[in-house]
Amino acid sequence: MAPLAFAFFITALLYASVGFGGGSTYNALLVLSGADYRILPAIALLCNIIVVSGGVWRFGAGGHIDIRKIAPWIAASVPFAWIGGRLPVSEAVFIGLLGAALAAAGLRMMFQRDPAPIEQMRAQPAWLAATIGAGLGFLSGLVGIGGGIFLAPILYIMRWDTPRAIAGACALFILVNSISGLAGQTAKLGDMALIAEFGAYWPLFPAVLIGGQIGSRLGSAGLSETLLRRMTAILVLYVAARLLLRWTGMFLN
Repeated sequence: MAPLAFAFFITALLYASVGFGGGSTYNALLVLSGADYRILPAIALLCNIIVVSGGVWRFGAGGHIDIRKIAPWIAASVPFAWIGGRLPVSEAVFIGLLGAALAAAGLRMMFQRDPAPIEQMRAQPAWLAATIGAGLGFLSGLVGIGGGIFLAPILYIMRWDTPRAIAGACALFILVNSISGLAGQTAKLGDMALIAEFGAYWPLFPAVLIGGQIGSRLGSAGLSETLLRRMTAILVLYVAARLLLRWTGMFLN
Protein backbone atom coordinates (compact mmCIF):
# COMPACT_ATOMS: atom_id res chain seq x y z
CA MET A 1 0.00 0.00 0.00
CA ALA A 2 2.91 2.39 0.69
CA PRO A 3 4.05 2.63 -2.99
CA LEU A 4 0.45 3.24 -4.09
CA ALA A 5 -0.02 5.91 -1.41
CA PHE A 6 3.17 7.64 -2.61
CA ALA A 7 1.91 7.54 -6.21
CA PHE A 8 -1.36 9.11 -5.04
CA PHE A 9 0.60 11.77 -3.13
CA ILE A 10 2.57 12.74 -6.27
CA THR A 11 -0.58 12.70 -8.41
CA ALA A 12 -2.44 14.96 -5.96
CA LEU A 13 0.52 17.33 -5.76
CA LEU A 14 0.82 17.70 -9.54
CA TYR A 15 -2.90 17.96 -10.27
CA ALA A 16 -3.59 20.42 -7.44
CA SER A 17 -0.77 22.64 -8.70
CA VAL A 18 -2.70 23.15 -11.96
CA GLY A 19 -6.18 23.32 -10.38
CA PHE A 20 -7.48 19.76 -10.84
CA GLY A 21 -8.29 16.83 -8.56
CA GLY A 22 -6.59 13.86 -10.25
CA GLY A 23 -9.52 11.43 -10.29
CA SER A 24 -8.73 9.90 -13.66
CA THR A 25 -5.14 9.09 -12.67
CA TYR A 26 -6.20 7.72 -9.26
CA ASN A 27 -8.49 5.31 -11.08
CA ALA A 28 -5.75 4.26 -13.47
CA LEU A 29 -3.24 3.68 -10.67
CA LEU A 30 -5.77 1.51 -8.86
CA VAL A 31 -6.45 -0.51 -12.02
CA LEU A 32 -2.72 -1.07 -12.53
CA SER A 33 -2.34 -2.10 -8.88
CA GLY A 34 -4.89 -4.89 -9.37
CA ALA A 35 -7.70 -3.44 -7.24
CA ASP A 36 -11.29 -4.54 -7.87
CA TYR A 37 -12.53 -2.22 -10.62
CA ARG A 38 -15.97 -1.96 -8.97
CA ILE A 39 -14.64 0.07 -6.03
CA LEU A 40 -12.19 2.24 -8.00
CA PRO A 41 -14.51 5.14 -8.88
CA ALA A 42 -15.66 5.57 -5.28
CA ILE A 43 -12.05 5.74 -4.03
CA ALA A 44 -11.00 8.13 -6.79
CA LEU A 45 -13.98 10.43 -6.27
CA LEU A 46 -13.39 10.64 -2.53
CA CYS A 47 -9.75 11.53 -3.23
CA ASN A 48 -10.97 14.15 -5.70
CA ILE A 49 -13.18 15.73 -3.05
CA ILE A 50 -10.31 15.88 -0.57
CA VAL A 51 -7.91 17.47 -3.06
CA VAL A 52 -10.17 19.93 -4.81
CA SER A 53 -11.91 21.29 -1.68
CA GLY A 54 -8.79 23.34 -0.95
CA GLY A 55 -8.80 24.72 -4.49
CA VAL A 56 -12.44 25.77 -4.24
CA TRP A 57 -11.73 27.57 -0.97
CA ARG A 58 -8.65 29.27 -2.42
CA PHE A 59 -10.34 30.43 -5.65
CA GLY A 60 -13.50 31.42 -3.81
CA ALA A 61 -11.57 33.50 -1.27
CA GLY A 62 -9.79 35.21 -4.14
CA GLY A 63 -13.07 36.14 -5.83
CA HIS A 64 -12.45 33.91 -8.85
CA ILE A 65 -15.65 31.83 -8.68
CA ASP A 66 -18.78 33.37 -10.23
CA ILE A 67 -21.60 31.10 -8.99
CA ARG A 68 -24.21 32.61 -11.31
CA LYS A 69 -22.06 32.12 -14.39
CA ILE A 70 -21.13 28.50 -13.67
CA ALA A 71 -24.61 27.58 -12.35
CA PRO A 72 -26.06 26.28 -15.68
CA TRP A 73 -23.11 23.91 -16.11
CA ILE A 74 -23.40 22.57 -12.56
CA ALA A 75 -27.21 22.36 -12.40
CA ALA A 76 -27.26 19.98 -15.37
CA SER A 77 -24.10 18.05 -14.53
CA VAL A 78 -24.89 17.05 -10.93
CA PRO A 79 -27.93 14.80 -11.57
CA PHE A 80 -26.23 13.22 -14.59
CA ALA A 81 -23.09 12.54 -12.55
CA TRP A 82 -25.29 10.61 -10.11
CA ILE A 83 -26.91 8.68 -12.96
CA GLY A 84 -23.51 7.86 -14.45
CA GLY A 85 -22.28 6.73 -11.05
CA ARG A 86 -25.26 4.41 -10.62
CA LEU A 87 -24.88 2.79 -14.05
CA PRO A 88 -23.02 -0.55 -13.94
CA VAL A 89 -20.37 -1.09 -16.63
CA SER A 90 -18.12 -3.99 -17.53
CA GLU A 91 -14.43 -3.98 -16.63
CA ALA A 92 -13.41 -3.74 -20.31
CA VAL A 93 -15.67 -0.73 -20.94
CA PHE A 94 -14.50 0.97 -17.73
CA ILE A 95 -10.79 0.53 -18.50
CA GLY A 96 -11.25 1.54 -22.15
CA LEU A 97 -13.14 4.72 -21.28
CA LEU A 98 -10.68 5.59 -18.54
CA GLY A 99 -7.65 5.04 -20.79
CA ALA A 100 -9.16 7.17 -23.55
CA ALA A 101 -10.07 9.91 -21.05
CA LEU A 102 -6.54 9.95 -19.67
CA ALA A 103 -4.96 10.06 -23.11
CA ALA A 104 -7.18 12.95 -24.18
CA ALA A 105 -6.49 14.84 -20.95
CA GLY A 106 -2.73 14.28 -21.16
CA LEU A 107 -2.54 15.47 -24.76
CA ARG A 108 -4.63 18.49 -23.90
CA MET A 109 -2.30 19.41 -21.04
CA MET A 110 0.84 18.88 -23.10
CA PHE A 111 -0.24 21.02 -26.06
CA GLN A 112 -2.52 23.56 -24.37
CA ARG A 113 -2.22 26.99 -25.93
CA ASP A 114 -2.20 30.26 -24.04
CA PRO A 115 -5.77 31.42 -23.26
CA ALA A 116 -7.42 34.19 -25.23
CA PRO A 117 -7.12 37.75 -23.89
CA ILE A 118 -9.89 38.87 -21.57
CA GLU A 119 -11.30 41.33 -24.10
CA GLN A 120 -12.18 38.42 -26.38
CA MET A 121 -14.51 36.71 -23.87
CA ARG A 122 -17.80 35.52 -25.31
CA ALA A 123 -21.18 34.97 -23.63
CA GLN A 124 -22.66 31.50 -24.11
CA PRO A 125 -26.37 30.56 -24.02
CA ALA A 126 -27.54 28.76 -20.88
CA TRP A 127 -29.01 25.84 -22.87
CA LEU A 128 -25.62 25.09 -24.44
CA ALA A 129 -23.90 25.19 -21.05
CA ALA A 130 -26.55 22.88 -19.58
CA THR A 131 -26.30 20.41 -22.47
CA ILE A 132 -22.51 20.17 -22.33
CA GLY A 133 -22.58 20.09 -18.52
CA ALA A 134 -25.02 17.17 -18.53
CA GLY A 135 -22.80 15.16 -20.89
CA LEU A 136 -19.68 15.86 -18.87
CA GLY A 137 -21.48 15.03 -15.64
CA PHE A 138 -22.65 11.67 -16.97
CA LEU A 139 -19.17 10.72 -18.21
CA SER A 140 -17.64 11.89 -14.94
CA GLY A 141 -19.93 9.77 -12.80
CA LEU A 142 -19.56 6.74 -15.05
CA VAL A 143 -15.75 6.71 -15.01
CA GLY A 144 -15.27 8.13 -11.51
CA ILE A 145 -13.74 11.54 -12.22
CA GLY A 146 -14.75 15.13 -11.53
CA GLY A 147 -14.88 16.24 -15.16
CA GLY A 148 -12.82 19.41 -14.83
CA ILE A 149 -10.11 18.00 -17.06
CA PHE A 150 -12.68 18.07 -19.91
CA LEU A 151 -14.50 21.24 -18.89
CA ALA A 152 -11.36 23.41 -18.89
CA PRO A 153 -10.50 23.08 -22.61
CA ILE A 154 -14.15 23.63 -23.54
CA LEU A 155 -14.25 26.87 -21.55
CA TYR A 156 -10.97 28.01 -23.11
CA ILE A 157 -12.29 27.28 -26.62
CA MET A 158 -15.48 29.20 -25.80
CA ARG A 159 -13.38 32.10 -24.36
CA TRP A 160 -15.64 31.81 -21.33
CA ASP A 161 -13.63 33.97 -18.90
CA THR A 162 -10.15 34.69 -17.56
CA PRO A 163 -7.77 31.79 -16.77
CA ARG A 164 -8.23 32.18 -13.00
CA ALA A 165 -12.03 32.28 -13.35
CA ILE A 166 -11.91 29.13 -15.50
CA ALA A 167 -9.70 27.39 -12.95
CA GLY A 168 -12.11 28.35 -10.16
CA ALA A 169 -15.12 27.19 -12.16
CA CYS A 170 -13.44 23.86 -12.90
CA ALA A 171 -12.55 23.35 -9.23
CA LEU A 172 -16.18 23.88 -8.20
CA PHE A 173 -17.41 21.69 -11.08
CA ILE A 174 -15.07 18.88 -9.98
CA LEU A 175 -16.17 19.16 -6.34
CA VAL A 176 -19.93 19.02 -6.89
CA ASN A 177 -19.75 16.31 -9.54
CA SER A 178 -17.38 14.22 -7.42
CA ILE A 179 -19.87 14.39 -4.54
CA SER A 180 -22.78 13.48 -6.82
CA GLY A 181 -20.84 10.72 -8.59
CA LEU A 182 -19.66 9.32 -5.24
CA ALA A 183 -23.27 9.11 -4.06
CA GLY A 184 -24.15 7.10 -7.17
CA GLN A 185 -21.08 4.88 -6.94
CA THR A 186 -21.59 4.20 -3.22
CA ALA A 187 -25.15 3.06 -3.89
CA LYS A 188 -23.69 0.23 -6.01
CA LEU A 189 -21.51 -1.06 -3.16
CA GLY A 190 -24.24 -3.17 -1.61
CA ASP A 191 -21.89 -6.12 -1.14
CA MET A 192 -20.40 -5.91 2.36
CA ALA A 193 -17.20 -7.52 1.09
CA LEU A 194 -16.76 -4.64 -1.37
CA ILE A 195 -17.39 -2.07 1.37
CA ALA A 196 -14.75 -3.74 3.56
CA GLU A 197 -12.30 -3.73 0.65
CA PHE A 198 -12.96 -0.01 0.13
CA GLY A 199 -11.97 0.66 3.75
CA ALA A 200 -8.63 -1.10 3.25
CA TYR A 201 -7.50 1.79 1.03
CA TRP A 202 -7.73 4.42 3.79
CA PRO A 203 -3.97 5.34 3.62
CA LEU A 204 -4.61 6.90 0.20
CA PHE A 205 -6.80 9.62 1.69
CA PRO A 206 -4.23 11.32 3.95
CA ALA A 207 -1.70 10.94 1.12
CA VAL A 208 -3.82 13.00 -1.29
CA LEU A 209 -4.70 15.49 1.45
CA ILE A 210 -1.03 16.28 2.05
CA GLY A 211 -0.13 16.18 -1.65
CA GLY A 212 -3.06 18.41 -2.56
CA GLN A 213 -2.14 21.02 0.03
CA ILE A 214 1.47 21.13 -1.17
CA GLY A 215 0.38 21.28 -4.81
CA SER A 216 -2.05 24.14 -4.17
CA ARG A 217 0.72 26.14 -2.56
CA LEU A 218 3.14 25.40 -5.38
CA GLY A 219 0.56 26.49 -7.91
CA SER A 220 0.04 29.80 -6.13
CA ALA A 221 3.73 30.39 -5.37
CA GLY A 222 4.62 31.79 -8.78
CA LEU A 223 6.14 28.61 -10.22
CA SER A 224 5.84 28.17 -13.97
CA GLU A 225 2.32 26.97 -14.73
CA THR A 226 3.52 25.63 -18.09
CA LEU A 227 6.21 23.51 -16.44
CA LEU A 228 3.82 22.13 -13.82
CA ARG A 229 1.20 21.38 -16.46
CA ARG A 230 3.65 19.53 -18.70
CA MET A 231 5.03 17.51 -15.80
CA THR A 232 1.45 16.48 -15.02
CA ALA A 233 0.87 15.66 -18.70
CA ILE A 234 3.88 13.33 -18.78
CA LEU A 235 2.53 11.44 -15.77
CA VAL A 236 -0.97 11.24 -17.26
CA LEU A 237 0.23 10.04 -20.68
CA TYR A 238 2.49 7.38 -19.13
CA VAL A 239 -0.37 5.99 -17.05
CA ALA A 240 -2.76 6.21 -20.03
CA ALA A 241 -0.36 4.19 -22.19
CA ARG A 242 -0.06 1.52 -19.47
CA LEU A 243 -3.81 1.40 -19.10
CA LEU A 244 -4.54 1.17 -22.84
CA LEU A 245 -1.97 -1.61 -23.19
CA ARG A 246 -3.78 -3.50 -20.45
CA TRP A 247 -7.13 -2.86 -22.16
CA THR A 248 -5.76 -4.14 -25.50
CA GLY A 249 -4.43 -7.24 -23.77
CA MET A 250 -7.94 -8.05 -22.49
CA PHE A 251 -9.00 -8.70 -26.09
CA LEU A 252 -5.85 -10.51 -27.19
CA ASN A 253 -5.77 -13.05 -24.37
